[in-house]
Amino acid sequence: MSSKALVAKTISLTKYGIENSKINYQLSPEELQGLSVKSYGGKETANGTLAVHTGEFTGRSPLDRFIVKDSITEDKVWWGNINIPFNKKDFDNLLGRVTEYLDGKELFVRDAYACAHKDYRMNLRVINEYPWSNMFAYNMFLRPEDSELENFDPEWTIINAPGFMADPKIDRTRQHNFAILNFTDKIALIGGTGYTGEIKKGIFSALNFILPVDKNTLPMHGSANVGKDGNTAIFFGLSGTGKTTLSTDPNRELIGDDEHGWTADNEIFNFEGGCYAKVINLSEEQEPEIFKAIKPGAILENVVMNEDKTVNFEDISITQNTRVSYPIYHIDNIKVPSVGKNPKNIFFLTADAFGVLPPISKLTPGQAAYHFISGYTAKVAGTEAGVTEPTPNFSACFGAPFMPLHPVKYAEMLSEKMRDADVTVWLVNTGWTGGPYGIGKRMPLKYTRAMIAAALDGSLEEANKGQYHEHSMFGLAQPRTCPNVPTEVLSPRRAWNNDKGYYETAHKLTTFFRENFKKYEAQATPEILAGGPLK
Repeated sequence: MSSKALVAKTISLTKYGIENSKINYQLSPEELQGLSVKSYGGKETANGTLAVHTGEFTGRSPLDRFIVKDSITEDKVWWGNINIPFNKKDFDNLLGRVTEYLDGKELFVRDAYACAHKDYRMNLRVINEYPWSNMFAYNMFLRPEDSELENFDPEWTIINAPGFMADPKIDRTRQHNFAILNFTDKIALIGGTGYTGEIKKGIFSALNFILPVDKNTLPMHGSANVGKDGNTAIFFGLSGTGKTTLSTDPNRELIGDDEHGWTADNEIFNFEGGCYAKVINLSEEQEPEIFKAIKPGAILENVVMNEDKTVNFEDISITQNTRVSYPIYHIDNIKVPSVGKNPKNIFFLTADAFGVLPPISKLTPGQAAYHFISGYTAKVAGTEAGVTEPTPNFSACFGAPFMPLHPVKYAEMLSEKMRDADVTVWLVNTGWTGGPYGIGKRMPLKYTRAMIAAALDGSLEEANKGQYHEHSMFGLAQPRTCPNVPTEVLSPRRAWNNDKGYYETAHKLTTFFRENFKKYEAQATPEILAGGPLK
């Protein structure tokens, strides 16, 4: 009997209070897709990819994310409206109600792990109410060999019950959905939402506490790839800034697209075994690697299909946050295992809808720490013609909803590692040029790719050494020339062709930066404070 068959016969969830359920253990993606289509509302696209609707929630719900306040977390977590405390007794009561709800249902259980580096591996057990949620776990976490399952010992457990609706009066939640981390019991408890991103971000949040506190490792909300020279590049950025697109490069091996650790030994490792990419306006021409990864084994979320079952990637009638999950091996050019060494370039990606920031600029260590803590991008006010006023969006460390510690802790670790590894940090604006949203246009992807390629091969530094232009408002080192990029593209002021409008908008943006940073000033060093806007 194979190890998988042996464990499948003996797997038990009684320790969680689940005694009467039919347990589907370690099913294949094909089996899970078949069940999803047959009984759980899934559909198949023209090329056989599974498409599902996640229900009421098509994105995360940050105000319903909690951390149990206990002896492990009480003095370390940066409590507030991002890390919201939850009472241990209330957690125990809610856990009992969730497991009682699941007991007797057909369940889907998967053993997997996080962290591709063998020294940091964290074993996981995922218990799902729906088969497509379990297929998501197959895609997004790392997959053990069958021989590893017989004596598999899970360190953390994810209990995922989208159909369970909490009662705030009984359960002390804000509303009927919740995602709660318990570091003492090592449980991520998720209910009332079918959005699969809560599963992966729950473990990401746990690692964002465990790695810096216990293992002297910096966790990062960023993607990473490695060149033929063995040098690793890291891409930080919030949703919609191009993190997945720019790291998925046919000329470089992909380490991962979203969550990584940077060890004390200067190694970069992926937390995950897959990718979770936005697919709004996806095209084969612009993003061929991601487009080709959408095939059987992938899961499309909240997309709209045409009558012929092809996907209309432009249709956002369900949500703008349309997504695809796929195992990393759907990408041809990947690093195996998902570990890189020798990080030499870091890119902070921002989609500046104000059109103020240069398309690429070089940062000092102080500026890098300041912009890392700020985690800036901008949201457009809407999609109607003539809407010209964007909204700034600051998310500390480019991932505030997942960072349990104070942002300065992560920034100090990053600054130290930058110096030790002699890393160059670049701020890249993938957003608007020639004016703000509604007037200017989105920076062409081909130019962003060319600028990043020039930064990676050293030609950008070589062409501008000693003659960078200092941005008058932000103090950024702005290159004057870049291979394969028109000179006029490099200057946001020139691209506007309206100096008065540019400087007025730039002043407005610097004000937003300063106001946002006030909450970090007390813990920031003088060097970090000096990295902010000049005016």
